[in-house]
Amino acid sequence: MRQATVAELDAPELEVFVSRKWDEDVVPRLIEYIHIPCKSPHFDADWATNGHIDAAVTLAERWSRDQPILGLKIEVVRLEGRTPVLFFEIDGEAPGTVLMYGHLDKQPEMTGWHDGFGPWIPVLHEGKLYGRGGADDGYAIFASLLALSALKGQGVAHARIVGLIETCEESGSYDLPHYLDALKSRIGNVDLVIGLDSGCGNYEQLWVTTSLRGMVAGTLTVEVLNEGVHSGDASGIVPSSFRIARLLLDRIEEAGTGHILPNEFYCEIPVERSEQAMLAGKTLGDPMLTRFPFAGKTEPMTHDHGQAVLNRTWRPFLSVVGADGLPAIKDAGNVLRPKTALKLSLRLPPLVDGQRATEDLKRMLEAEPPENAKVTFESDQAATGWHAPPTAPWLKEVVDAASKQFYGKPAMMMGEGGTIPFMAMLGDSFPDAQFLITGVLGPKSNAHGPNEFLHIAYAKKLTACVAQVIAGHAARN
Repeated sequence: MRQATVAELDAPELEVFVSRKWDEDVVPRLIEYIHIPCKSPHFDADWATNGHIDAAVTLAERWSRDQPILGLKIEVVRLEGRTPVLFFEIDGEAPGTVLMYGHLDKQPEMTGWHDGFGPWIPVLHEGKLYGRGGADDGYAIFASLLALSALKGQGVAHARIVGLIETCEESGSYDLPHYLDALKSRIGNVDLVIGLDSGCGNYEQLWVTTSLRGMVAGTLTVEVLNEGVHSGDASGIVPSSFRIARLLLDRIEEAGTGHILPNEFYCEIPVERSEQAMLAGKTLGDPMLTRFPFAGKTEPMTHDHGQAVLNRTWRPFLSVVGADGLPAIKDAGNVLRPKTALKLSLRLPPLVDGQRATEDLKRMLEAEPPENAKVTFESDQAATGWHAPPTAPWLKEVVDAASKQFYGKPAMMMGEGGTIPFMAMLGDSFPDAQFLITGVLGPKSNAHGPNEFLHIAYAKKLTACVAQVIAGHAARN
């Protein structure tokens, strides 16, 4: 039987099919998934005993096996002592191999959810599905196989497809290299990677991620005493551990501007990416800045839309994301505390080596501590960012056509500020592959924070776009 080509793809039929399946099948499964507190192992050291990651994988596996996709092979692969991966494979009619990627592990709960909402409480509201992990990115396995099911339903040709759905991404994907090695012969030589763990600048067109920042995360600890003492007795003699921590951070960050000081944490921004950032900033306009839930009259660090894009994609910035040694205000007596510990997250430009940056940051923070205090920096995550190879003409053409077909607007290209360690790993493993990295994390979707949501209408159209790109890959020659 002759296979149809991308030119013969019935786009309206595809869109209707995808929309119906999302409503009837995908959304109900995502509701089940959101109920599962399958936190990444970095946030749940007892993940193997607690069983939540296994529950999420089992849900996805059962759904996948129920899909009417001829030739689909599904397997949960487990390496000793490591989080499992869901691996799927479908033979194709066209040359080449497409690797589809997503993850099922989640960030921790966070506070600040709307009344009646919560990380493990799925809520459908105004076309959005709220709850932890739906958008980041539990939907990926469902959207991937639904796109393939749509192509199979129309008899449209595609290349060989392999899928890798991991459960360690939010911890830095430290288990993934072992699976890439174990599955190397089964994955084969990949020439297109489709990753659905990224974001979108708006919900009006397809956004292609061209770069991802790396990161260094770890804990800075300053100790000045073996136990707390009366502040009236000791202040003026015993240095404040908080003041010393502040001085150490001043080595890294200019407090008045947030500018990162050491040159080691910068790289040159490619001209093409700078131009794309300016265009993305112009396209997005003020919503690029106002999409964040600023408190009171808080101002953004820049009002220049293009520079805002570059700040969050190609420049380093520091966040203090946690603290120990600071009692709650209601419990805070007049005590000069023995130590202050701050969890740091330093986002790195895409071309800065994460391991080298970790060593640099440790050296800078620990060297010659003020007042000779006891200072340590212990890293718990390090990742190098990713920069996409030049986009092949066929991919650029089919991506733009898909965006116009299903969204009515051309596709946009922009870097993202987050980190997906898998991309750098794949870039190293398959240097000649093309990449379609995209996702549903748009304005106010708030992955990692409270009130994370999945924009269902956008996800439907994205699924249809993925199907058209896979068909376009098969017809690229």
